[in-house]
Amino acid sequence: MNISTRQIDAFLALAAQRNFTRAAAQCHLSQPAFSALVRALEDDLGLRLFDRSTRHVDLTPEGANFLESARRIRAEVDAALAGVRDAVTLRRGRVAVALLPSLAAGWLPQVLATYRAAHPGVELDIADVLSEPCIEQVAAGKADFALAAIRADTPELRAEAFCTDGFHLVCRDDHPLAPRPGARGRRAAVSLGDLAAWPFIHLARTSSVRQYLEAAFHPQAMHTLMEVEQLATVMGMVRAGLGISVVPTLTLFHFDQPGLVTRPLALPGLTRQIYLVRRRDRGLSPAAQALYALVMQQRPAS
Repeated sequence: MNISTRQIDAFLALAAQRNFTRAAAQCHLSQPAFSALVRALEDDLGLRLFDRSTRHVDLTPEGANFLESARRIRAEVDAALAGVRDAVTLRRGRVAVALLPSLAAGWLPQVLATYRAAHPGVELDIADVLSEPCIEQVAAGKADFALAAIRADTPELRAEAFCTDGFHLVCRDDHPLAPRPGARGRRAAVSLGDLAAWPFIHLARTSSVRQYLEAAFHPQAMHTLMEVEQLATVMGMVRAGLGISVVPTLTLFHFDQPGLVTRPLALPGLTRQIYLVRRRDRGLSPAAQALYALVMQQRPAS
């Protein structure tokens, strides 16, 4: 059985008009072509749907039973087509993105505000997680793409360079390593030895920030005072004078606080590369493709 929507439309038109001429005109068909559609539907179903006479066209009992099913089929097809059209025209859809918390809190909100203004019907699912969970979400199909500090080039995943991120010293404004406003001459660059001499507030070992720092300092030891999970906690500890820290440039909005200063660092190995990661075997939906294009257009300045 191979029933077409044209046959369903012809049946519904004839059931409503009870006249072949008017029903054919409603379907924009000649009467012979219209009659052929109705006959083909009856042949496919193996039953007679209409009683025909020279004056009347009436539904048979079988036709009356089929009427509700035909209406439901037509409504479901219309809904499916409307959903596809909405997705293509970005009136509806869903995008899931996984990215580092530093990007999610500082850079992403304005990007999403721009996207949301253009496509208010698209649902957004944002996971602000560390690099490894970012990659896992893409691999599992839970995220359309991710922004992470891991170059995940595998048979299943591909990574493209997104942006680079520098690092800054964060300390109190009365700390010996703080830049001195108005000081004459050029202050000597901060060395790894300068940083290692002071108590250090670390992010957790699972963070990409910590991994970059340990690689840059190796084999020199650091004076670790404590490890914390959140940048807001780092800020509080440094502001209290408990120690110093080194954080990525993309996180500096956390440290725009009274009593704190930041200082760019130019040290070997202290440049973080951020990658956009997506699956190789799966294209992006129209909604995800539009956000991908905007994200690439408005990527942070390296």
